[in-house]
Amino acid sequence: MYSFESFERLSMEIETSRGKTLLIADPHIGFELSRGLRIRTRFEEKLAGCIVEKDPDLLIILGDVKEPIGLSFTVKRLLMGFFSDLRGIPTIITKGNHDGRIEEVAGKFQHVEVVEHALIDGILFLHGHTNLPRAEFSEAYLGHIHPAYTFKSGGTARKTKIFFRVGRFLILPTINPFIEGFDVRQGIKMVPFLKDSREGEAFLPEGVYLGHVPLQEQ
Repeated sequence: MYSFESFERLSMEIETSRGKTLLIADPHIGFELSRGLRIRTRFEEKLAGCIVEKDPDLLIILGDVKEPIGLSFTVKRLLMGFFSDLRGIPTIITKGNHDGRIEEVAGKFQHVEVVEHALIDGILFLHGHTNLPRAEFSEAYLGHIHPAYTFKSGGTARKTKIFFRVGRFLILPTINPFIEGFDVRQGIKMVPFLKDSREGEAFLPEGVYLGHVPLQEQ
């Protein structure tokens, strides 16, 4: 279900003035609790291991670090373990709509910073569920909508995660392999500043360019 390769293809690495910067979106740690799974996947431990192996100079998590809106004892314990595993890696969390009270845990770790958005070298990083901040930027990275594309052939349909670009905005898929994602044609409506976009460009995690995808009903 998950491996170093699967995490790597759903993440993104860029160079900033902070050095090698690793971007991931929407881990939804603790998703098992909200989705009725009776098994312990240890997803967050595998993800932390992959991040440590990548050894970035900076990690940016584009929101929804956790799944439950609240902060139960169990979720707190999972987050404590996750952040502990990442000790030594400076981490910025751009707070998402699922990240209520996350500061209560993140505040215990000097290497973890929680912000509404981050601006580095004119690049904007945010979750994507609120209006754009008043900031000058050349490009932006966000998550929130778990972009996917549905391929239809005959009577069958298959959904796959994608990276999706609308102008200067690039939307990353959820890093969580257990969460399928939303077809981007519906999901885009959940981003206030992109909901009226007419089209975008889709890329498979392997880097294959799928082309332009119309977003408005014809």
